Amino acid sequence: MKKPLSPEAQRALDEAKARRDAQIEHEKALEAEREKEQGGPRHREPTRFGDWERKGITYDF
Repeated sequence: MKKPLSPEAQRALDEAKARRDAQIEHEKALEAEREKEQGGPRHREPTRFGDWERKGITYDF
């Protein structure tokens, strides 16, 4: 038997879902911008801890 959520808890869950959906849309927009880049990496940016990493070698610009 499940206890029903309070209106405040349900509102908090709805707000969290809206924030997650907005973040996903933002990431999709960023990914679309990356696809327009010429001469850049083919896939996601190869960054780790703010540095570029290619084939295990880290470059700090």
